[in-house]
Amino acid sequence: MEKHLQNEEARKKFKELVEEIKVCMFITATQSDHEHTRPMYAVDVDREGSVWFFTDIRSIKVEEVTVERDVHLVFSHPGKESYMDVWGKASVNTDRALIKEKWNPMIKAWFPGGSDDPNVALLQVKPTNVYYWDTEAGKMVEFIKTIVGAITSNPKIAEGKEGKLVL
Repeated sequence: MEKHLQNEEARKKFKELVEEIKVCMFITATQSDHEHTRPMYAVDVDREGSVWFFTDIRSIKVEEVTVERDVHLVFSHPGKESYMDVWGKASVNTDRALIKEKWNPMIKAWFPGGSDDPNVALLQVKPTNVYYWDTEAGKMVEFIKTIVGAITSNPKIAEGKEGKLVL
C-alpha cells in the first residue's frame, strides 16, 4: 500500500527507520564520473531530518563531498523487511562541541583516540528525496499473511507500506 508522509510524520518515520537499520551504503560521486560506495554507521538523525555520520577528515569521502555534495544513502534491513533510498546534500563539520555531543562509545571502535582525536569529523546529510518500503510487522507476520492471502485468494493482505517521505 502506498503511503506518502510529510513534515513531522515523515521525519518521525525517517528517524525510526534510520535508528532501526543504522548502517547504510553511503554513495558519493567521483571526479571520474564513477560512484564510490562504502558502508557507514548513522549516529544520529536530528529534528530537521539530517543524518549524521562520523568520519576521518583525511578520508576520500570527505574529499568527494567537498567537490560534489550530492550523495545517495541506501538503508536495508532484510530481516525486518525495511528499506529506504535517500538522496541528499552532504557537508563536513569539524565543530568539536558538536562532535562531543554526538559521540557515543560505539564510535571508539573506529576512533580509539576518542572525540578529541583531531582527525574526527562529522558528515551531515540533509535529505532531498526519500522513498521507503516497510512492512512494519516483520518478516514472520508478513509470511503468515502471504499464506493466508494465498489460501483466501486475497493477495493484498500481505502488503506492506511504501512511499515518499517529504521531510
